[in-house]
Amino acid sequence: MNFRIIGLPADWFAPLFGLTESELASRDIVRMVADRRPGFPCRVSLEDAAPGERVLLLNYEHLPVASPYRSRYAIFVRENAVDAQLEAGEIPESLRLRLLSLRAFDEHGMLIDCDVLSGEDLEKGIRRLLHGPAAYLHIHNAKPGCYAARVERMA
Repeated sequence: MNFRIIGLPADWFAPLFGLTESELASRDIVRMVADRRPGFPCRVSLEDAAPGERVLLLNYEHLPVASPYRSRYAIFVRENAVDAQLEAGEIPESLRLRLLSLRAFDEHGMLIDCDVLSGEDLEKGIRRLLHGPAAYLHIHNAKPGCYAARVERMA
């Protein structure tokens, strides 16, 4: 059984980088400059921003389902991020470096299983949770709780 980790599409966020500070503020978005690496994990490229790189910190609804688990939280997006193009089973370095929360959902958006694990153990956790009835998985950074990526089973 194979899987793919999926980031968010860059074109969803690209127009935001052209907004003024006041326009961003009216949408509760903050423009920042990365001052360390790791520290500003981009949800589009699935890479950490380099020091000096501009990012947006914004609220994103990562689980837009009609269930009690509907959820949104803060994410970072790099200014010139390119969509992640990961191979089947590939784990990005930005995930390997972190303590992660792995959450399994059914087709109705109900949580059916979960785990907290080191990024080094992510592949094993993904395979275990996808072996069951999960429709898809979400990866979150365990300490701050922010959404990191989606995992889908491949045929």
